[in-house]
Amino acid sequence: MNAQDFRIGVVGAGMMGADHIRRITRSISGANVSAVIEPDTGRAQAALGDAPAAQAFTRVEDALDAGAVDGLLIATPGFLHEPVLLPAIEAGIPTLCEKPLTPDPESSLRVLEAEQAGGRRLIQVGFMRRFDPEYRQLRGLVESGETGELLMLRCAHRNAVVPDSYQQESLITDSVVHEFDIVPWLAGSPIRSVEVKFARRNPLTPERLREPILVLMELENGVLVDLEMNVSVQFGYQVSTEAVFSSGIARIGEPTGLQTWHAGRFSMGEHADFTTRFATAYDAQVQAWVDASRAGTTTGPSAWDGYRVAVACQEGVASLGGGGQRTIDVPPTPAFYA
Repeated sequence: MNAQDFRIGVVGAGMMGADHIRRITRSISGANVSAVIEPDTGRAQAALGDAPAAQAFTRVEDALDAGAVDGLLIATPGFLHEPVLLPAIEAGIPTLCEKPLTPDPESSLRVLEAEQAGGRRLIQVGFMRRFDPEYRQLRGLVESGETGELLMLRCAHRNAVVPDSYQQESLITDSVVHEFDIVPWLAGSPIRSVEVKFARRNPLTPERLREPILVLMELENGVLVDLEMNVSVQFGYQVSTEAVFSSGIARIGEPTGLQTWHAGRFSMGEHADFTTRFATAYDAQVQAWVDASRAGTTTGPSAWDGYRVAVACQEGVASLGGGGQRTIDVPPTPAFYA
């Protein structure tokens, strides 16, 4: 551990938090894990195995009071984000908060108000797809105009299976939440409306869920988006996008790696979950956050981006519940976040 490193306190030591602890320890330069903030003793001790020099705390306030961190990485479930973000803002601590910022627009607004009252942008929201090389290439193609105007986006977001904690609203708040951020970023336009339609139900879907779903989005610039959200495909994890331009087509998210022709069959491996599909994006996201924080600046999706997604999720959940097409009404961006 270098004394000059940016000291990170990781809040939450579940699957996501543990993955970030390993990432910071093994892949990120200029930083170390100085604190693991986790009330579950077993999880905390397991996480410390990858960061043996870190201190363990059960509350974020204790880590802040001890002066043990220069920045926080929040990897808890979304409903626990606000109780960590508010003391972090008050302490002036740069924070990378995994998606969502918070689960609803009201709590997101409270975070925005606290950050603006402090007079300094401190929060980066963990929409890691913005750091994925393929997504960045596609955005560059859109901006270049090389293949003409963007007309449509055809998206797919597929999971093999989901855990028991994944409920019907999770289709929007845990999964489509990513598209609610990345689609406007790719297309350069906010979402104007969202509508959820139900496909024929997959008989392999858990009883508590009704899916797959088709999510239709209209953007303010006229681009139309359709998203297949499917969490019981069994075979692996896929996130892909096809962009339809006035004079061309572009695709990202296709399987890569070893291709095998054997015994009259062709095969290619597929990702099992997000930790491999977006490993490069997570590395780039955390490194960018560390570099910006050490320089006293911010980068990537802001708390305002998190608020806009919270509004989209609220309307998406309403449509999921039978509300039909829903308008997404977000006020103009405050100058603080412009």
